[in-house]
Amino acid sequence: MHRRTALTLLFTATLVPGALAPVARAAEVKEKAKDPDVPYVPTHERVVDRMLQMARVGKDDVLYDLGCGDGRIVITAAKRWGTRGVGIDIDPDRIREAKENAEKAGVADRVTFIQGDLFDADIKDATVVTLYLLPDVNLRLRPKLLSELRPGTRVVSHNYDMGDWTPQQTARISLPNGDHVVYFWVVPRRAARLR
Repeated sequence: MHRRTALTLLFTATLVPGALAPVARAAEVKEKAKDPDVPYVPTHERVVDRMLQMARVGKDDVLYDLGCGDGRIVITAAKRWGTRGVGIDIDPDRIREAKENAEKAGVADRVTFIQGDLFDADIKDATVVTLYLLPDVNLRLRPKLLSELRPGTRVVSHNYDMGDWTPQQTARISLPNGDHVVYFWVVPRRAARLR
């Protein structure tokens, strides 16, 4: 920064209280903003159907989709099975899109979309959790799932497993763009949990 610019800013800040506050707030927001850990790739409807079938979703479930994108999994569960759902995504554009999609589908009263970091999310009310993340993100998320979810909660992941947490069921779906795998687990009793 040039000496003249620094002096001008100092002079302005001295004469006009709060003059630099918007600049400081903008810097704070930029510093706090996080890039998504996972690129947005929509899940094909056939994979969505298989995930929800494997999880045996129903009207009494509360489904949390971590990294929900455009909301299609939560919306499909609400529309077909009457499931209540919560979608969480760090990208505000995806959350706006998900809310619009829920309105169009007529299920906005059954679903909620939250812009935030899935690692900070309160997920304890979930009876079903769906994921389409990446292998390293699944492994980082696993301790949260095992410590915060109640035993019996169903977890379904598109394409990526959970390391040495052996799935109870897997399914392969063939699509024009290749094969997709769906993994299914049930959160064990605390005594049997993996770390």
